[in-house]
Amino acid sequence: MTEAIPHITIDGPSGVGKGTASLYLAKALNWHYLDSGAIYRLLAYQAQQSTCDFNDISGLVDVAQSLDVHFEITAEDRAQTLLNGMPADQHIRTEDCAKNASIISKFQEVRAALVARQKAFLKAPGLVADGRDMGTFIFPNAPLKLFLTASAEIRAQRRYKELIAKGICVKMRDLLQDVKDRDARDQNRAVNPLKPAKDAIVIDTGDKTIAQVNQLLEQLYHEHFAS
Repeated sequence: MTEAIPHITIDGPSGVGKGTASLYLAKALNWHYLDSGAIYRLLAYQAQQSTCDFNDISGLVDVAQSLDVHFEITAEDRAQTLLNGMPADQHIRTEDCAKNASIISKFQEVRAALVARQKAFLKAPGLVADGRDMGTFIFPNAPLKLFLTASAEIRAQRRYKELIAKGICVKMRDLLQDVKDRDARDQNRAVNPLKPAKDAIVIDTGDKTIAQVNQLLEQLYHEHFAS
């Protein structure tokens, strides 16, 4: 049974470092990796490419059911998202795509269409699943559930530094508002809102370095699986 396969869920809002943490843990354990947020971004991108209106729920469901998505960890220890076998990160790692993904994720029919696709990533030897409802909905029986958090100000500042480093001109004020708006959509949606699972371990990454977070994750893994 798939539930016997070890798996860890790492949930939280944007900018808390859950992608970096999930990728590190998946590589360290040699487990499979699922970036559920990327799946919603891919859906938004694919829908836009096929001129499907974001309010056309039936059309979005059709696109969702045909998504061919895989994740690879590159030699540079980065996650690569493949759509139809082709690299897609350059298309989906934009602010507009993130906003669109947040918009379409509020529809129950869309989320339902992607459930089976996400659960299919649970394969031996194990899975690290990164998202917003991994521990509360997709993998509610995960042996270890983590929820990363940080203040909106810290997350906006992190995003600001990332974009400036890429040569993208942005205003901190606008980024902070975007973070707050996305949080509000994710936390207040009627279907599977963003929140920690009742048995999740909550970790505030705002005052921690990447190395400190990684060390804590390894410690928690050993406590739950290797003892």
